[in-house]
Amino acid sequence: MKKIVLASASPRRQELLKDIVADFSVVPSDADEKVPENLSICDIPEYLALLKAKDVAKNYSDAVVIGSDTIVVIDDKVLGKPKDAQDAYYMLKLLSGKKHMVMTGCALVCGDKEMSFTETTEVEFFELTDEEIDSYILSKDPFDKAGAYGVQTQGKTLVKGIYGDYYSVAGLPVGRLKRELESFLIAVE
Repeated sequence: MKKIVLASASPRRQELLKDIVADFSVVPSDADEKVPENLSICDIPEYLALLKAKDVAKNYSDAVVIGSDTIVVIDDKVLGKPKDAQDAYYMLKLLSGKKHMVMTGCALVCGDKEMSFTETTEVEFFELTDEEIDSYILSKDPFDKAGAYGVQTQGKTLVKGIYGDYYSVAGLPVGRLKRELESFLIAVE
């Protein structure tokens, strides 16, 4: 069986991948994650996932490299990771009491073969008070997460509902990835 490499430093993705792959290496990508201006919002997660996977695959030509990227989208605005507390506050205030989309792109690369997909899930937030937002920001939880929250950590208290794949919101749609990886491994053997 081919060696599996996860092109991500995310502890959440590593933990989720353990549920479907017994043995893998972690090699974070150093790719410049600049997105072309003409790229549609729907294509961003898949583009970035493929960019990361290809970057790592250059040094692991005989392995299957998995790349992933998650964005939060509300009112046609893409929310990445907050730069600071003020940015986190802005994002959480924007999401308060509303529904938004969480899009996670995944890519599989092995040699010259590649495949990718995006899983989209709708998330609804409770109406948040300034005190709730400030308290959450003080926890430091928002700072390494798209949209300034983590559904698998303290951010779960902000979420009123999830409509779609919970694990996609957590950073890796493991159900679909398992099936795509099984097909991909057959194609590259």
